[in-house]
This record gives sequence, C-alpha cells and structure tokens, in this order.
Amino acid sequence: MKIDKNLSPFGWYVGSYLLRFIELNQDGNFDDEKKFLTWENTRLVKANDLNDAFDKLEKLAKEETEPYKGGPGGVDVQWVYEGITDILPVYDELEHGAELFFSESKRKLKTIKKLVGKKKDFHR
Repeated sequence: MKIDKNLSPFGWYVGSYLLRFIELNQDGNFDDEKKFLTWENTRLVKANDLNDAFDKLEKLAKEETEPYKGGPGGVDVQWVYEGITDILPVYDELEHGAELFFSESKRKLKTIKKLVGKKKDFHR
C-alpha cells in the first residue's frame, strides 16, 4: 500500500501563515523595500486534505485582518494577510509526544550548534 505524503491519516494538518502590520494612513504600505512587523502564526486544523487545510488556514488568517484603533493615540491599524507559508499533514494520532511535523536537511556541525538553545533561551 502506497502512503500519500500529502494526506493525514487522522485528518489533522499544521500550517503557518504570514501577517504584516500596517498603519492605514501611513505612506509606503506597499513599498517592497520597506521593513514591516510580521507575525508568522502556526495553527492546527482539522481538514479532509491538503487543499481543505489551505482553505481553512486562509480563513483563520483573514479573520485576524479587521482594522482597529491601536496604541495610545488610537491610530488606524491593520494586520494584512500575506499568505500561507507552510502546510504539513500530521501523521501521528494526537496525544502527548505525537510528532506534528519534521524537516530534513544537511548542515555543517557549526550551523547545527547555532540552531539549538538551552531551556532558559526559550523564555520570552
């Protein structure tokens, strides 16, 4: 039996999307060279397949894009949906210790050592 790598046997998918923060009345909101605050949010969705997961992630992301008044001055601001950055099927049943996703790569040892942190490094 051939396994479809794009299909979760349990109907769960992990996906990420990118949002960009703008002040609505500020110039340069569509300047490709300007730096913006961004959030890449990762969500777990129940879906029939990868395409359904994409649609559900996109819907969740767009729900976060309503303009609002921000900061002490009540400036008109908005998170702009930029797109989906990744979607992966969850291959294990959800329970403590279940693997949600993985990546495979080849890296130099010095690069590997830079990627990992101590417990204290993860506190924000």
